[in-house]
Amino acid sequence: MQLEIGAIVEGKVTGITKFGAFVELPGGKTGMVHISEVSNAYVKEISDHLSENQMVRVKILKISPDGKISLSIKKCVENQQPQAASDQHRPQAPRRNYPRRDMGWQGVKKAPEGGSFEDMLSRFKQTSEDKMSDLKRSVDVRKSSRRGQSR
Repeated sequence: MQLEIGAIVEGKVTGITKFGAFVELPGGKTGMVHISEVSNAYVKEISDHLSENQMVRVKILKISPDGKISLSIKKCVENQQPQAASDQHRPQAPRRNYPRRDMGWQGVKKAPEGGSFEDMLSRFKQTSEDKMSDLKRSVDVRKSSRRGQSR
């Protein structure tokens, strides 16, 4: 059987490493599924998702000139839902929206609506210039306070 990029085939997992899994494809060729291509959810341990001799459907992503075949499990399943909350997933740090000390509370800004490109560009330039002048002013204040201190 001729393998081609984009084809979805069924294969058997023949080996598992910490960075991916090797899959035997039809025709006796072997390809590799990188850990990032196993699932849409975060994969810490491949052995939590795959086991040796397991049959899997894979999509052929790339075939290099030297014969290496890159595979994906997650791209062969359309609209795959993320794993259940009980599965291990990447811990995420809580989002914090603290005020900046020297700028006061600014909150989340919405993008300006409407207007031509020139209007949006002039608003951007004005905002940028305001921020730069505030930054220069705070640097000047810090420098002047250092000069007044004795060493």
